[in-house]
Amino acid sequence: MTEPGLDDVQLQSRRFRMEREADWLKLEELLERVSSKSVTSLTDEEMVALPRVYRSTLSALSVARETSLDQNVIEYLESLCTRAYFFIYGSRSTLSERIISFLTVDWPAAVRAIWKETLIAALVTIAAALVAYGLVMNDADWFYSFMPAMFSDGRDPAATTESLRETLYSEGEGGLSVFATFLFTHNARVALFAFALGFAFGAPAIVLLAYNGFILGSFAALFASRGLGFELGGWLLIHGVTELFAIVIAGGAGMRVGWALANPGDMTRLAAASKAARASSLALAGVVIMLFIAGLLEGFARQLITDDGLRYAVATATGLFWGAYFYAYRTEARP
Repeated sequence: MTEPGLDDVQLQSRRFRMEREADWLKLEELLERVSSKSVTSLTDEEMVALPRVYRSTLSALSVARETSLDQNVIEYLESLCTRAYFFIYGSRSTLSERIISFLTVDWPAAVRAIWKETLIAALVTIAAALVAYGLVMNDADWFYSFMPAMFSDGRDPAATTESLRETLYSEGEGGLSVFATFLFTHNARVALFAFALGFAFGAPAIVLLAYNGFILGSFAALFASRGLGFELGGWLLIHGVTELFAIVIAGGAGMRVGWALANPGDMTRLAAASKAARASSLALAGVVIMLFIAGLLEGFARQLITDDGLRYAVATATGLFWGAYFYAYRTEARP
């Protein structure tokens, strides 16, 4: 049996196009009109015809692949079918609709889905802070083991009580501004690395959360030992509620990935980790928003509000807001 010649292949390709090209051109024309105008530009008859010409074009693509027709025809049909698929079956929501859906449904649902891991991350941070707090209260020299010397800037056990008190209410570049900038940058890094290092079975995320707790606990112990614990709490929590909540969410997201690697079930480890990472990435995207809000609170609210009661009121309000936002809203994410 002889192979078909070039002329035979070209003739077959021309006949193929002549028989089916009308549907291709119709589909292309409809897609072009929608992309240049909107879906409302199509009539009811054209909306009904669209799935039919799409199926006809998809069938033509299948035949073209099986019979090894002209590669240019195959590539054209593949491109046309891809465009039609995303129009017919893909999401056509606007950018504003996607943002609203993310904020009202997808992000809260993603955080709720990792509530166990988030709780563990919070407990690790609190436990580390309590350990550091107890060690520093019993022996002030432990402070230097937990706090980087370059950021303490004189706010250490050797500082006077009055100088420590003054830093809590000063404005501008003085006082605790340098430390606040360090703390925010450090916390942002901890949040991102806690998620990224989840692929190492979640262990680095736990270590980072513990280290962050050590820093907070040692700093709290320093001020508490001078009778300034309440005042430091107001200074820290006015933005720290949002900031620390963001960190434990990121840590929980990283743990979810690590847990999927350690216990993939019926899936491969890579597939399980990829699935967990895709689900947790929604929570991490929201963490970026929380860190931005925390930065605004740190840069403005903490500077402008110097009354301890008001600072605690803002901290309480933010805590109630995030708690209700994530855990009281029960609409599930879209599949």
